[in-house]
Amino acid sequence: MSQLVDRIQEELLQAIEDDALILPTLPEVAIRVREAAENPNIGTHALSRVISNDAALSARLIKVVNSPLLRGNREINDLQSAVDRLGINYTCSLAIGLAMEQMFQATHELVDAKLREVWVKSTEIAAISQVLCRHFTRLQPDQATLAGLVHQIGVLPILTYAEEHELLLADTASLDHVIERIHPQLGERILRAWEFPEALAVVPGQMQDFTRNSPAVDYVDIVQVAILQSHLGTRHPLTQLDWGSIPAFAKLGLNPKADIQSDQDLHGALRSAMSMLQQ
Repeated sequence: MSQLVDRIQEELLQAIEDDALILPTLPEVAIRVREAAENPNIGTHALSRVISNDAALSARLIKVVNSPLLRGNREINDLQSAVDRLGINYTCSLAIGLAMEQMFQATHELVDAKLREVWVKSTEIAAISQVLCRHFTRLQPDQATLAGLVHQIGVLPILTYAEEHELLLADTASLDHVIERIHPQLGERILRAWEFPEALAVVPGQMQDFTRNSPAVDYVDIVQVAILQSHLGTRHPLTQLDWGSIPAFAKLGLNPKADIQSDQDLHGALRSAMSMLQQ
């Protein structure tokens, strides 16, 4: 397995170096939403018109705004009211993140199953990140949610590569090993190519460095703690780390031994965030 993994990793890294690896592009609707958001004079009505061109995304945003986490005194039944409720920044972050779901699909059965698995995990990390952000920082929950949704974006080109290399698809252990080794570096490259803000672009590349200690709490810290919390109660290797020595917990002011799912208030918020992001 080691020789295959090393060879494939070398090929992928060389392709990255040569700019020969085809990186995924943002869905068209996400590009249009972001371009609209860059207009300082954009209003909710104009933004609604941009999003309304994608019926599936419009429906998702209406569902989101009616979730327990965000709903108000009355049910929202139209996109314009949903955007008014969410605000421009929150709408844009969610729209861009949720539009990416369409990228996590493939015609090859094994690849499609793997992509869906990655997306489900990403929505889980996004939900936990949102709750952590709201309760333990003064950062933007919409950005924390987006950070969670894109933290594994580097898996996409690896699985695209695997679709064309049956040898790798036939050995799922090797495939998982290649993904684990390379996706952080690829993820950061993709987010930079998509011109994501620096605070989000660094998340994939730095999230696995649990010794990392930035001057102030940031989205990498939030995603790190979200990933660790997601593995509580399992035998995942990350549960064997000394969480007490991980700076991200201290920066969030969160006890490393705490289980946010066992906290009644946080558990409710987490369930609401999960229902908001998962169909």
